[in-house]
This record gives sequence, C-alpha cells and structure tokens, in this order.
Amino acid sequence: MQRYFIDPAHFKETEVLISGDDAHHLSRVMRAEPGDEVIVSNGLDREALVRIRTLDKEGVTAEIVELLPMLSEPAVDVWIAQSLPKGDKMETVIQKGTEIGAERFIPFISERTVVQLDAKKEGKRLERWNKIAKEAAEQAHRNRVPEVESVHSWKELLNRAAKADAAWICYEKAGAQELRKAIRQALKDSPAVRSKLLLVVGPEGGFSEREVEAAEAAGCVTVGLGKRILRTETAAMVGLTCILYEAGEMGGED
Repeated sequence: MQRYFIDPAHFKETEVLISGDDAHHLSRVMRAEPGDEVIVSNGLDREALVRIRTLDKEGVTAEIVELLPMLSEPAVDVWIAQSLPKGDKMETVIQKGTEIGAERFIPFISERTVVQLDAKKEGKRLERWNKIAKEAAEQAHRNRVPEVESVHSWKELLNRAAKADAAWICYEKAGAQELRKAIRQALKDSPAVRSKLLLVVGPEGGFSEREVEAAEAAGCVTVGLGKRILRTETAAMVGLTCILYEAGEMGGED
C-alpha cells in the first residue's frame, strides 16, 4: 500500500490533505480514485489508514479510517556523520541508511575530503538529500523521515559529539576498539531511555592521525569495522547495521 509523509498541519482529526508532489504522484502516477486507501504519517506522532474522497488541483483529501500504531522506529537514535564522499555516494548513504534505520545524517568536511563545496548549489543539494530520505522512509515503512543536516565543519562536528550519549569514529589503524564491544558497553552504560549514538565515517582517504586525536579528545571512541578495508559508503551502512543489531533491532541481544 502506498505511504506518504504529509505536513503535520494537514493531518486533522478526521481527515488529511495530501499536497504537492505527493498529490501529483498519487493522482497522476498511481491513478488513484475516490475510495482508494493509502497510509499517511505526519512524521511525528500520528499515522493513519485513510480513504480518498477527492482529487483536484488543491490536492488529495481523504478521511481517516483508522489510526495506526507507530512501531517502525528503532529504540535508539543513530546519527551518521559522513565526511562528504565523491560523486553520488552521499545519496547512497542517505538512501540505504534511511532504509536500515538511521535517525539523522550529518555531512561534514575533513582534511582529506576532496569534494569542493559550492555555496550556490548547497541549498539545492540539501533539498535533494532530504527528498531522498523522505522517499526511502516511505519505501521502508518508516514512521519518521530522518533529517539531513547542512554540511558541518570538522570543529562543528566535534561539538556535536558532546551531545551524543556515545560517539565512535571509524579508523582502520591498529589500536582501534572492536565496534561490537564498544556498542555493548555504551548501551550498558547509557542512562538515556532513548540513546543518541553518533557514528563518524571518514572520506575515501580516511582520517589523519591528527583528526583521530582531536576526535578522541572530544569524547569519540576509535573503533574498527573488521579486518577488511571498506569503502566509505559501505562503512556507514555496516556500522549502522552493527549498532542496530546490538541494540536488538535486527534480532540482536536485548
């Protein structure tokens, strides 16, 4: 069944309004008709099965048939901090990370980032990234759309680490702690009902030793993802999956 995230203001007590691109998709692409049913969510605290009443230039109006439980979100909030990779790899991280269960994405610039920022294009790029997150959340039957934040500097990212209940930086050199052990310890020690966990992933060239030292000073724990060297976009997905598994979200331990 088709699912759509709508503006919370359009989610009324007995009816909803689906507007914009979603209304166009529903009426022109899906060829929906009055009487058809879809699922809508306000992305916050309400999700419902609705039955279409009308389709016109103002949008699609539908009556609420049944409010649905919101059970699709992980019990922990995982933030993926991704140093900007080349090409469209960031889109892959956002799309697949959303499907797996990330709560938000924090793109950032590090020493070995090769992507050149264009201030004129940044707004459109951020808009596209958030659209990708929305579409992936709908496809994966998420209750919420992960937020994609604006690009951070390295200093800004380290400041964010202090706001997490646990923060890990992926580093392939000797001395890194095994991610599984780090996750288990963090989940055991965290007093938060809903832990905020930050995973920091470097660019294609990895992190410099100076960056790792700064991250550790900011409270990040250096972790490894196994014996193999992973591509940056693969590392983000592997790390996220490991965290959710250990949190009991994929059949891991409670």
